[in-house]
Amino acid sequence: MDTSQQPPVGPRGATTAAAWGLAPCPVVVADPCGGVVEANAAAAALFPDAITGARLEDVVPEWIAAAHTRLRGLVPAPRDPGEGAIVHGAVGDRTFEAHPTRTDGGHVVWWLVDDTDRRVAEDALRAERERAAFLAGASSALLSSLNVERCMEVTAELAAEHLADAAVIVAPPRGRKVPLTFCGPDGAVVHRTVTDDVRQLPGLSEALRGFPPVPSRWIDPALVPGWAVPEGFTEPVGSAVVTPLPGHGVPAGALILLRSSRRAAFTESEEIFARLFASRAGAAMSAARMYAEQAAITATLMRELLPPRLHAVHGVEFAGRYRPAGLAERVGGDFYDVHPAAEEGEESLVVLGDVCGKGLEAAVLTGKIRNTVQALLPLADDHQRLLGLLNGALMNSHHTRFATLAMASVVRRAGLVRLRVTSAGHPAPLIVRADGAVEQTATRGTLIGAFWDVSSTTVSIDLAPGETCLFFTDGITEARGGPLGDELFGTGRLETALAECAGMLAEAVVEHIQMLAAQWVGRGGHDDMATVAITAPHHAHLSAVNGRTRGRYTG
Repeated sequence: MDTSQQPPVGPRGATTAAAWGLAPCPVVVADPCGGVVEANAAAAALFPDAITGARLEDVVPEWIAAAHTRLRGLVPAPRDPGEGAIVHGAVGDRTFEAHPTRTDGGHVVWWLVDDTDRRVAEDALRAERERAAFLAGASSALLSSLNVERCMEVTAELAAEHLADAAVIVAPPRGRKVPLTFCGPDGAVVHRTVTDDVRQLPGLSEALRGFPPVPSRWIDPALVPGWAVPEGFTEPVGSAVVTPLPGHGVPAGALILLRSSRRAAFTESEEIFARLFASRAGAAMSAARMYAEQAAITATLMRELLPPRLHAVHGVEFAGRYRPAGLAERVGGDFYDVHPAAEEGEESLVVLGDVCGKGLEAAVLTGKIRNTVQALLPLADDHQRLLGLLNGALMNSHHTRFATLAMASVVRRAGLVRLRVTSAGHPAPLIVRADGAVEQTATRGTLIGAFWDVSSTTVSIDLAPGETCLFFTDGITEARGGPLGDELFGTGRLETALAECAGMLAEAVVEHIQMLAAQWVGRGGHDDMATVAITAPHHAHLSAVNGRTRGRYTG
């Protein structure tokens, strides 16, 4: 019957009986005392015992008889069909709306409208809306984290709460080890790794390889192995679903849903919905796994690009500080290295450079320069030759960037620290003497990677105890800030700041300079800033403590 049908207008006079007989819906007429007066053919087919004289409560469902009793108590009786109390209930496997009207004789006519299909459609629409809302919420929860373990936990929690009594996430096996994430009826999430054969559970091995799931009705609950059941799942397994977690190109794992024997088994519709949920969970887990892999690769590569932590070498203090241009960046175009001498009395090589540009591309070129200098260390005695070979390496590469460089060969002899300093297009290093006087080294040179021929001037410098030679990049002197925010920090302010560092340790010098530059910039933007301090320590050198060793330095 058409569920959109509306109850016909109440009978009136001599045409009432004809209206009952022609009505397409079941119609039962009852007197005020509850006796059946008449029923049309549709009603007789629905209620075979509804014959004249029968008691209404004996031939119709209780919900109609009870409504008739309530209506009988209304005084005066409603005449408008709209005033009658419409009731709803089931007759067999279908549902009806019963609309009461009164005749002129005081009888009640019950018009029954079959609304089974409409209610089924409404229930299906409500269920779909609830599922859509659940999937939207699940997607938000799953995409809120790029941590693989957290994604597995969220997937297990959502599946156990909304789809089954318990859920198990099976990650791709690592050799014989199979990582599992359980969530049982208590909502607690547990991670565990087993070494059992995944083929013990029908369909699991195939799901882990991305094959379509087997229907739940093909899985014998008795075959679910104990290792696949959460510890808090005490009831016997009544039904199980095994579905793949599809990832980006490769399977992200498998999802196992378990219901106890006290609950209804999974329907086909529920299995389809479980696969929809699994597709979202698999995509989120795959994205998190890819992010973790890329983050691990980036971290490995970045370790080689990060400036090293400097320390004292053969009686000479070295300290360095680096401040990248961007808050989110850890590497950039500025770099420095200290290559310690193999033996005391030999020269250590200090290199500080600045690649044109900033960001990742500049960082990659700094890595190339640092590796090239590392390879040229046997030639470090001749700064000009080393710079020429380095320049040739950059000119023959596909990079169009150039770099400036400053280097020093450093050794401590007779209480003094001796430096041979060379600049290749880089700001000349500054020296602060013990009395606070600041000097600029007289070294000059051609920048690296821009011309085929490079030239440079090397100067020799001696540092007495407490004196420091400061290498810096133009990120310090060209830092814009101050009261108006657009004034350069400049060489003058750097020299003034360095004059205050006489007698300081190397660590204190670089920290002081970087702090002043950062304060000058404030919240404004800046270029990469790098500083390296080479300081002659105040302490004395014990040449041979026990007469055989090379000795040590002490305060």
